[in-house]
Amino acid sequence: MKVAVVGATGMVGEVMLQVLAERNFPVTELIPVASEKSVGKEIEFQGKNYKVVGMQTAVDMKADIALFSAGGQTSLDWAPKFAAAGTTVIDNSSAWRMDPSKKLVVPEINANLLTKDDKIIANPNCSTIQMVLVLAPLHKKYNIKRVIVSTYQSITGTGVKAVKQLENEYAGVQGEMAYKYPIHRNAIPQCDVFEDNGYTKEEMKLVRETQKIIGDNNIKVTATAVRVPIVGGHSEAVNVAFEHDFDVNEVRQILHNTSGVVVQDNIDTFTYPMPMYAQGKNEVFVGRIRRDESQANTLNMWIVADNLRKGAATNTIQIAEYLVANNLV
Repeated sequence: MKVAVVGATGMVGEVMLQVLAERNFPVTELIPVASEKSVGKEIEFQGKNYKVVGMQTAVDMKADIALFSAGGQTSLDWAPKFAAAGTTVIDNSSAWRMDPSKKLVVPEINANLLTKDDKIIANPNCSTIQMVLVLAPLHKKYNIKRVIVSTYQSITGTGVKAVKQLENEYAGVQGEMAYKYPIHRNAIPQCDVFEDNGYTKEEMKLVRETQKIIGDNNIKVTATAVRVPIVGGHSEAVNVAFEHDFDVNEVRQILHNTSGVVVQDNIDTFTYPMPMYAQGKNEVFVGRIRRDESQANTLNMWIVADNLRKGAATNTIQIAEYLVANNLV
């Protein structure tokens, strides 16, 4: 399997390479791809060194699969060129997610929709992935009417510049700012840019992508996304109103039996998910599972995942694994 990683020198690209190695993905030839300023640099992968190449060179090399994590505009410009060369693109940007002709995939939920004709496949937003992985099996059982989600998102979702900003502030050093405000000892109620409705793009991704992945536009979602000075992953307080009533222990059992989900929910031992424990792990963790006593048929949960792993790199590679296992590439 000839695999291109577009954005190989970025935060997500580096994690993609780690996950490819950890999961023993059948890479026979790696094509690391990055911007012109990185061309010629060497990347080490599974004991071999590979030279970083530019976009057109990578297209010409006709990879079987290209894993994209290089920003929306790069994906819009280049994914069709890779696809035209016969390469199946799995794109981690927002470029193709809401395109009705493109599949938006969390493998545990809807990989069965994929066919050989899908040459550009969209990977969902990090905060959406961890939420829908928990919501999807509950929707099947109880039928979700409305979701209220507040996110507490890691600076790693912004990238290297944000990590450097926090490190500088922690050390008392003046430096380049990824955000308009300090992030150390702060919480910034803005992830991405604002849309005309007063919500940020990140908040509206949670609305639109949830409906598309679960396949039900009747699910109402409202979100508030907050950036916090955390490195390990994203956390979400999720309130879910169902059409049908539920038993909390049955909810725990359903989630316990859901692939990719780990239930950490024992208040007697103070066991609940936290980003410091999710970092570097591929699963989605859920806890603080309890009935909302203010309203019928409503549940509260706390959901945590490493946004660079299941929220980005791992989900992308799981899509690739599904394609290979089902001879779709």
